[in-house]
Amino acid sequence: MASASRALTTPLVVDGKELYAAAVNEHQVRVAAGLTMAVGAIAFVYANFDKLFWPIRTVSAFFVVDFLLRVTAGIEHSPTGLVAGWLTRRQPPQWVSAKPKRFAWSLGAAMALAMTVVTNSGIHGALPRTICLICLEAVLGLCVGCQLYGVLVRRGWRREDPAFEVCASGACDLDAVRQR
Repeated sequence: MASASRALTTPLVVDGKELYAAAVNEHQVRVAAGLTMAVGAIAFVYANFDKLFWPIRTVSAFFVVDFLLRVTAGIEHSPTGLVAGWLTRRQPPQWVSAKPKRFAWSLGAAMALAMTVVTNSGIHGALPRTICLICLEAVLGLCVGCQLYGVLVRRGWRREDPAFEVCASGACDLDAVRQR
């Protein structure tokens, strides 16, 4: 089984471009996002339709831990990352830069923490529903973290980072964005 992430000592070539920073398997990342979304959707349905809130409280706390493990130790050490790695083990990896994913996972951890606080405080209704809907982007193949990084750099609010080499769908390819 190929490792989910890869710290590079020799350059990895992706679409003719040498990567020097750490990389992760995009397939595994997307499957982990799908698993996260499926579990979250089930908990959301119980909360929204049956007014049974312990599943969403539990799942939210689990997601905080899962995202923090992804950010600090890598996707191959998070529970959903382990399952996603097993599910994608027969596919050849599609390597993308790890740093944009860590940035996006940090946003996920923040949203999961907010959801944990909100749901465990007894708040129900529009606020937790909105937080849940924001999480849909990951499964739809979008990387809001990658998009946000591009916006921050283009506006001069963040400096370019050479570790953002290959992003899903070219979201952090600043040269291509500048030419538009």
